[in-house]
Amino acid sequence: MEFLSYFGGVFEPVALLLLIGGTMGGLILGATPGLSPTMAVALLIPFTFHLSPTQGLILLGAAYTSTVAGGAVTAILLKIPGAPANIATALDGNKMAKQGHGARALHLSFLASGFGGVIGVLILIFLTPILAVWALAFGPSHLFWMAILGVTVIGSLDSKSFVKGLLSGCIGLWLSMIGYDDIQGAQRFIFADALTGGINIIAALIGLFAIPQVLEMIAKGRFAASVEAITVPKQRIMDSFRELTQNIRSLSIGTVVGSIVGLIPGVGGQIAGLVAYDQARKFSPHRDKFGTGHPEGVIAAESANNAMVGPSLVPLLTLSIPGSPTAAVLLGGLLINGIFPGSDLFENHPQVAWTFINSMLVGQILMVIFGIYTAAWAARIARVPTPIMAAAVLVLAVFGSYSVQQSMGDVYVMLALGVGMFFLERFGFSAAPLVLGLILGPIAEANFIQGSMIADAQSGPWQYFLTGTLNLFLVALVVLSVAYSFRSNKARNPATKPSRGVAT
Repeated sequence: MEFLSYFGGVFEPVALLLLIGGTMGGLILGATPGLSPTMAVALLIPFTFHLSPTQGLILLGAAYTSTVAGGAVTAILLKIPGAPANIATALDGNKMAKQGHGARALHLSFLASGFGGVIGVLILIFLTPILAVWALAFGPSHLFWMAILGVTVIGSLDSKSFVKGLLSGCIGLWLSMIGYDDIQGAQRFIFADALTGGINIIAALIGLFAIPQVLEMIAKGRFAASVEAITVPKQRIMDSFRELTQNIRSLSIGTVVGSIVGLIPGVGGQIAGLVAYDQARKFSPHRDKFGTGHPEGVIAAESANNAMVGPSLVPLLTLSIPGSPTAAVLLGGLLINGIFPGSDLFENHPQVAWTFINSMLVGQILMVIFGIYTAAWAARIARVPTPIMAAAVLVLAVFGSYSVQQSMGDVYVMLALGVGMFFLERFGFSAAPLVLGLILGPIAEANFIQGSMIADAQSGPWQYFLTGTLNLFLVALVVLSVAYSFRSNKARNPATKPSRGVAT
């Protein structure tokens, strides 16, 4: 219980102001398309140069946790995920907003994020030594099977047709191959200068989700429900809390999945949210309601997104191995101040380490308070007239795509993908499996190639990829996931024989 003796440092005036400012700023940055948690933390690093190591980490940690949750705001209200981690949130959250339950969806997302985040930080506090050793067990073969496990989700993710879901995912996998091969340096499908560096995931995310929305508004000239019909009913916090406790199954699934995925280096919050969403649907008795504005989908996705934050720092603080891109930026913040994370961090700099972790625990609570306080006003965005909304979303899309690398090439790619997705949606294809394929492609490819190189120097690829307890466990999960997806698809679309004598 050593961490309790350092709780007072969080409530020192300067530290508390930085915690509050970082939380509020993170919510705003997270709700801005194109500003991912990694970018938000990186933008704040220069502000830590004249702060003490503890104060600087408090600012960065607060921004990290709140940015992940803030991305749900635009995911729910505009169907534009603020970051890849919020992709799954948009699937049901936006439908709830269009049904006039935007404030309710935001309440549930922030409450679920806070719950998952607190559990994740508690895991970081109490299980760090044990989990650090377990995290080291993951090599290229295990990360490859983790990516394949994510691929098995593609067929049933936000798509009424299993085949179309798989085809969408395959398109995403193909898009992920554009550019130079990171390991062998080969050129692949580079038919324009803007594609030389590959397709940026943030630009793709904005284009695939935002541009079809804009074109839909322009094509219809109004929302699916008229602006006058969309109301913003008052949502009491106790009602939202009661609804959260009634969906404890999805909350638990999201928290457990997020904690496990967060611990695995290089996987990321976007996979945590999508896998949690898929698992919550598989275990739900109301699985057919997912994708139609079902609160369980929002709860599972958002609890997973923030539950992964604490465990993702375990390899960083104990082994100097950043478990995510954002953790790598935090590593830079530590090194700038002359602090080298590792096994002796908690012995040489206990005040810095424990105060930082405690601030993340308090930051989760502040994030929930600020998020819920602004939810009712934010939900009123549904009443904005369609022409103004379409123009605002388009401006945000262009700004978000350009700000990632200050490149107009990303803007052109974003627009091209968005227009293509608009027409694909007319034929029943979905953006979510396409984005998942785009995210998982590089992870699966890089770890397969690295694993193959290691296998060639040992006993061959078959033994390297298909032996060992952890490999076999992951392979079994892949097989079970595929079997369940086929079974679920068959149950949704049973084969029917036409009756004789009935004209068709």
